[in-house]
Amino acid sequence: MLEDGTVFEGQSVGAEGFAFGEAVFTTSMSGYQETATDPSFEGQIVTFTAPMVGNYGVEGARSESTRAHAKAVVMREARGPHWTDWLHENGVVALTGIDTRSVVLHLRDAGAMRAAAVSGDTSVDEVLTAVRAQPEMAGAALVAGVSTKERYTFTPEGSVRVAVVDYGCKRSILKRVAANGAAVDVFPHDADADTLAAYDGVLFSPGPGDPAPLTGEVQRLQELLGRVPVLGVCLGHQLLALATGKETFKLRFGHRGANHPVIDHRTRGVIVTSQNHGFAVAAGDETGVTHSSLYDGTVEGLSYPELRARSAQFHPEAAPGPHDAASIISNWVDELKAA
Repeated sequence: MLEDGTVFEGQSVGAEGFAFGEAVFTTSMSGYQETATDPSFEGQIVTFTAPMVGNYGVEGARSESTRAHAKAVVMREARGPHWTDWLHENGVVALTGIDTRSVVLHLRDAGAMRAAAVSGDTSVDEVLTAVRAQPEMAGAALVAGVSTKERYTFTPEGSVRVAVVDYGCKRSILKRVAANGAAVDVFPHDADADTLAAYDGVLFSPGPGDPAPLTGEVQRLQELLGRVPVLGVCLGHQLLALATGKETFKLRFGHRGANHPVIDHRTRGVIVTSQNHGFAVAAGDETGVTHSSLYDGTVEGLSYPELRARSAQFHPEAAPGPHDAASIISNWVDELKAA
């Protein structure tokens, strides 16, 4: 049930109950478990455009966090039993037999909107009233609900020490940083700037929600600029943009999938990227801009050598997705080693 009253009917293959969230879609052909456990999908009902989901099962090591963050998933054809059992065990409302092409076309035309996925008995009018009472994603500050509560060490040994500020960090990012030879400590979203400045580098992670209300996080990032090398990814990129005077805005239906073309203005080369965000950095002020979306021109990368800061809107760890951008993390860690 979408907030404009549109209803799509299918069959339940997950948990019983009601799930409320923002209705979005992803075009990735694989990585359904990674999608469901990605903290950036907190507060969202995800429609998969791939016609069959669950066909290669599930594996604990593929989860990007300790729990499912997607409130519900919507599929054309769900395959089980491993995937559908996993959805049920993790409390995810899941619907199969949905005309997902119609859902996606509707969201492209009307934009992402509040919605409910329902497995159980109720009336259409009751659900619609409940959907319209839900808060909108614009203005939602969600990082406190997905960030670690306490500092912890992911990898104790390495030739450089990297602090990762967890706004909803995927495990794949931590693994990628560690695999390139860094010791990795993970900090809550409100970590003190002076503590972070003691590290060789600081990575600001992806995360859910609207960057605009995260004024405290922006201020702490500003306090680090010029003191220590900084890399922002996804939400971290948006916060760096706000910290340097740029503007963010809500996209009509977001960038979610593993096939997004991005141009590198420095080389004129094009990379295919994995993306998952509903807000973006507005084009217009080209200061520091290194990458742009070839779909809509939004800012996809920043570099400020004088501030020792850079960022990428897309996901260099690419789980799931292509690995065109994997060098962004590895090159950054190599530079920390050489400093």
